[in-house]
Amino acid sequence: MFIDEAKIRVKAGDGGNGCMAFRREKFVPRGGPSGGDGGRGGDVVMQSTQRHNTLIHFRYNPEHKAERGEHGLGSNCSGLDGEPIVLQVPVGTSLYDVETGELIHDFQEPDERIVIAKGGRGGRGNQHFATSTHQAPREHELGRAGEERYFRLELKLLADIGLVGYPNAGKSTLISRISAAKPKIADYPFTTLEPNLGVVTVGEYPGEQSFVVADVPGLIEGAHLGHGLGTQFLRHIERTRLLAHLVDVSDASGRPDPVEDFKVINNELASFGNKAGEHTLGDKPMIVVATKIDSANPDKLKKLAAHAKRRKLDFFAISAVTGQGIEELKWALAARVRPDDEA
Repeated sequence: MFIDEAKIRVKAGDGGNGCMAFRREKFVPRGGPSGGDGGRGGDVVMQSTQRHNTLIHFRYNPEHKAERGEHGLGSNCSGLDGEPIVLQVPVGTSLYDVETGELIHDFQEPDERIVIAKGGRGGRGNQHFATSTHQAPREHELGRAGEERYFRLELKLLADIGLVGYPNAGKSTLISRISAAKPKIADYPFTTLEPNLGVVTVGEYPGEQSFVVADVPGLIEGAHLGHGLGTQFLRHIERTRLLAHLVDVSDASGRPDPVEDFKVINNELASFGNKAGEHTLGDKPMIVVATKIDSANPDKLKKLAAHAKRRKLDFFAISAVTGQGIEELKWALAARVRPDDEA
């Protein structure tokens, strides 16, 4: 099950209490105070990892608590510190404070570690309160409480290229053709119910190049208002460097105008960005890909190509079934996501 949102409660360990004790040893007259300090409570640490690709382990286990520090003991013995706990999240996870909505950290690299709740300080034993005029103190401190916080986790998959378009535009078929991904493919809308990632390789060793493609569930008009599957998965293409907009130019879709299809999806991308109050997805670099050209309506294909030319967008025509245009598209995508120092 693909889970990309979760809310969790974390509680750092409380500090141990300081001890009140006095030395009672043979040949040690007026032994004095000997109460040890309490141990420090354990922290709650969050670490990014490539071992996980979903937040499902938080959905069904939303509460996490670190170990408390042990209480101080006599003979000036301090209590042991509590053990911290480490919560592992997939790379691409954003951590938000539930109460303030503040972004705490965005995990974009493996093995990033931050402390999200600090353990309480241990209390001081009565040995610390002795003075020249107060030689038998009975004062001692209780341990401080560890931090308790509520967080929202939001996973955004890391991919170089995002595939967008209407349902049944051929996104899943394309990603299955150019990578080892095996998404569900069928002839009805909303076959894809969760994002899929595929690694595409072009060229031959040692000069081969690879990049990651994300296929998100199809959009329809009004998606930003919750129609269809809404925009709940569009966050997964926010980090992409390029969008490939797939448009069905066959008559199978039942929609007469491919240019109108293109405009509708672009409006939904822009609406999602405006709602988030950030740069819109419509501002991202984009190419136009006409799909299903093995059964294309020539008028639709020509009309879409002309519109892409007016918009100064690169245009490709492919058939994922026959393989026509696939290699050309792969090399073009690789060229667009190649690092600047390799261009």
